[in-house]
Amino acid sequence: MTSVNHTFADIAQLGSFDAVIDARSPGEFALDHIPGAINCPVLDDEERIRVGTLYKQVSPFEARKVGAVLVARNVARHIETLFAAHPKSWRPLVYCWRGGQRSGSFTHILNEVGWTARRLSGGYKSWRHHVLSELELVPARFDFRVLAGPTGSGKTKVLESLEALGEQVLNLEAIAAHKGSVLGGLPDQAQPSQKMFETRVLHTLSAFDPARPVYVEAESKRIGLLRLPDAVYERIQQGQWMGLHVPVRARVRFLLQDYAYFVHSPVLVAQLERLGATCGKAQVEAWKGLIANGHYEELVEDLLVRHYDRYYDRSMQQLHSVEAQGNALGTDDVSDAGFMELARRIAERK
Repeated sequence: MTSVNHTFADIAQLGSFDAVIDARSPGEFALDHIPGAINCPVLDDEERIRVGTLYKQVSPFEARKVGAVLVARNVARHIETLFAAHPKSWRPLVYCWRGGQRSGSFTHILNEVGWTARRLSGGYKSWRHHVLSELELVPARFDFRVLAGPTGSGKTKVLESLEALGEQVLNLEAIAAHKGSVLGGLPDQAQPSQKMFETRVLHTLSAFDPARPVYVEAESKRIGLLRLPDAVYERIQQGQWMGLHVPVRARVRFLLQDYAYFVHSPVLVAQLERLGATCGKAQVEAWKGLIANGHYEELVEDLLVRHYDRYYDRSMQQLHSVEAQGNALGTDDVSDAGFMELARRIAERK
């Protein structure tokens, strides 16, 4: 069997291994990794830089001498602290960046102990190729039910309620750690890397049953700093759209609750500055005045009417406006119970 065949066989059978070990540095692991993998670096970030510098500036031989000591020491620590209790039947899959020396050394030592360890041919790069290839194909297998509605209509809350009811939900904003608007950044939570975002989207879709619908929110091509995979975006456009109609005052109440962490934060003023290019500096100054006087309800309503609703109306004129309006569901109950009732009504439309 060729190494390429080994690669795809191992990826297809990830669940058959007792553990998936990522031998890369913590920094590499944080950017993206195979779901469920544990990070057991044979070189940490500083050690990797040190060995790489020796390789380039001195010689490969000197780099390998230093690297061998560090790798042996780190693998020994992992075995002693993490794997010592595992039986002889334990079967781990080990990978690094390209399936080269780092995972090769780790796999060799584990096999010498007596475990049956396999190295993933091609390493993380083969996994990344797998993700990109699958993201072009997997979305087309599903029937997407798309929730559309202006800012504050509770689309994400409805998705969460649908998930609680046992429905299949692709919550892209949760995966992206962002609420999708200019003011959508989450407190103390950075967005994942683009690669990690794509891995998580594929991982979520891969667990779904193609015979059942997948509920998703209408999204633009970007969520914060992240781009939707093309096939996912296209499938959303081709899905069955449903519009959520919630009165403005109810949306204001909901947003004041949902963005409570943000409304009273000094970050709010800085974020509003970003709207100057589209809404004008005079309008931004007026919003700052509302903040200074504590008029948050008026601020949120004004932002909806003068900014968010304008852009939503424009997008709906361009795509799916007739379909979404023809499948409209309305509510003025923006409580958890109200969103759950709305989710039940949506689920019953199967």
